[in-house]
Amino acid sequence: MDHAVDLPVWAAILVSFFLVVGSGLTLIGTIGFSRLPSFYERIHAPTLGTSWGTGGIVMASMIFFTVLATRPVIHEILIGIFVTVTTPVTLMLLARAALHRDRAEGNPDVLAEVSPDEPKSGPALGE
Repeated sequence: MDHAVDLPVWAAILVSFFLVVGSGLTLIGTIGFSRLPSFYERIHAPTLGTSWGTGGIVMASMIFFTVLATRPVIHEILIGIFVTVTTPVTLMLLARAALHRDRAEGNPDVLAEVSPDEPKSGPALGE
């Protein structure tokens, strides 16, 4: 049952590297979540930490099971795709819900909604 004995040294080093990098990125996202001051800043760090951290861990799993040839890596590819797609969508939904709530409460720190009819500030595109 112990497949780690069959793993070549080069593969063990790669797997260890990706596990440490993925875990470190996830830890950075967690620290950012607990240390950043506002909600809008706090949702950004875990999103990046989750995406990149999961990517590192999935890469380690892909290398491990590919080298041992115990099963195909389709599961890891699907996990990577689902995390990469769903995490930014969740970030946008949370940010929009918080922005809507802050605007409804009249929070002075939040910009007012811009109407599509209002001209945008800054130089025109044709200039």
